[in-house]
Amino acid sequence: MKHVLTGAGSGIGLALAHRLAARGDELVLIARSDARAAELEDTFERAQVIVADLADPGTLNGLGRQVDGGVDTLLHVAGVVDLGPVSRLRLADWEEQIAVNLTAPAVLTRELLPHLRGSRGTVVFVNSSAGLTASAEWSAYAASKFGLRALADSLRAEEVESGVRVSTVYPSRTATPMQEKVHEQEGRTYDSSRWISADTVVDTILHVIDLPADATIPDVTVRPVAPRPGT
Repeated sequence: MKHVLTGAGSGIGLALAHRLAARGDELVLIARSDARAAELEDTFERAQVIVADLADPGTLNGLGRQVDGGVDTLLHVAGVVDLGPVSRLRLADWEEQIAVNLTAPAVLTRELLPHLRGSRGTVVFVNSSAGLTASAEWSAYAASKFGLRALADSLRAEEVESGVRVSTVYPSRTATPMQEKVHEQEGRTYDSSRWISADTVVDTILHVIDLPADATIPDVTVRPVAPRPGT
């Protein structure tokens, strides 16, 4: 299988890339800079690495021409988060989260749709529980993820006749560097044992993309067993 993947530099994306590479699948990885591309090329020697900055979605224009042949899965895993109340969120914070979490996936999907249609492939959006329920100080991130949910739903309806399957995975808090950053912003002590492991989320993603052609999983939510403090 051939996969195009964002977010392979850390967290869920890195764990997913390792699992796919270990089973011999072909990887096309999107890197935000030449330096990150060099790191990914060292880690995944057989992968094709393409430089494009998701924070500047215009850099994705024409990317489809850099990918040869069909694509079995397009895996949108990259994301950024900056918490804060609406009263204090800077424009730059809004723009970056909307660009990386919503606009870039839309542009990248458009670029690769011809490849996916030819393979009757699958698009997976790794969303967040914040794409289902918005909490205080999560407005920008949640707005981007609510939008990503709408993008997936629209794409699914548009591509049903082409055979392209579209799935959204909604992980709750997962033990990744991003979650550590969130805890720091919240002023809370980070305890990775309380949250879902990245490998558990990867197991879910692999189940979605390996599903036989006679079925699809439009949406799946993954939650930790341990309740959050105070709940």
